[in-house]
Amino acid sequence: MSHFSQVKTQLRSLEPLQTALTALGVDWKSGEAPMRGHQGASAIAEVVIEQENGYDVGFQWNGSEYALVADMQFWQQPWTVESFLNKVTQRYAIATVMNESKDQGFELSEQKVQNDGSVRLVLQRWHG
Repeated sequence: MSHFSQVKTQLRSLEPLQTALTALGVDWKSGEAPMRGHQGASAIAEVVIEQENGYDVGFQWNGSEYALVADMQFWQQPWTVESFLNKVTQRYAIATVMNESKDQGFELSEQKVQNDGSVRLVLQRWHG
């Protein structure tokens, strides 16, 4: 029997989450929307990723974070669940740093993916 599972994350802000998904090339819908599940089951999520197999993946606010919600039996993404969450979390962190840095007057001067998969950001701020 299939059902929705929740996976805890450290994702606490919607905008950087959406930015992260977009950066990864993931198509998503925003706004509290129903997720399609097994045998007509549904759940409401703030971000929904529709899958071709008719079983959606989403991120659902649980009061403290956006948990990944999916029927894992019907996972149909190009990455494993763990790899997907790692990629989303990394892009989320980059988006958060970029937003905070911009608010403090910094601009991105360089972004480079390192051999180990980490991302190096170089920020600069001009003093007038």
